[in-house]
Amino acid sequence: MASPEIDALTQALSRLPGLGPRSARRAVLHLIKRRETALVPLLSALSAVGERLATCGVCGNVDTTDPCAICADARRDPRSLCVVEEVADLWALERSRLFPGRFHVLGGRLSALEGVRPEDLTIDALIRRIEAGGVDEVVLAMNATLEGQTTAHYLADRLERFPVRVTQLAHGLPVGGELDYLDEGTLAQALRARRPVA
Repeated sequence: MASPEIDALTQALSRLPGLGPRSARRAVLHLIKRRETALVPLLSALSAVGERLATCGVCGNVDTTDPCAICADARRDPRSLCVVEEVADLWALERSRLFPGRFHVLGGRLSALEGVRPEDLTIDALIRRIEAGGVDEVVLAMNATLEGQTTAHYLADRLERFPVRVTQLAHGLPVGGELDYLDEGTLAQALRARRPVA
């Protein structure tokens, strides 16, 4: 039987995405076994992030500084603005190292079923950024879900009055994907977005 503190740690870890009670117990046992090399550095990192965690006042990213490292980076192209649903989407695009511009995090997506309305998202802040000028292209990087595409269409309508080019991420066949394993929606989108062979 574990102490109340160890049980509390196990319960806290089990609430993380992808970790159930058994996985959390294994993680706790691993941390205890490797106290100096795993537990102490983890506690230190959690403490540092907990003390300095901030939401970027410009784009909505989560970082330890405000503005975040992306918004503060003078090498980023301020003329390109990529709009994403959540911080996780921003981080995924950043991992690719392919987008040279800046970001805007909506904080979710429009959803009638979940009661998420335009005023529940940071759409007004996005419009203010566009109104301020200096943006030539807005890339709508919404997820390929019904709600994501609804959000993209709504944003495209709101941005119509501005002299900016509005683009959207391509959807379709994943690299290495086999047709037999893909759903009908992905196949339909891939067929609609077909292009000439170069």
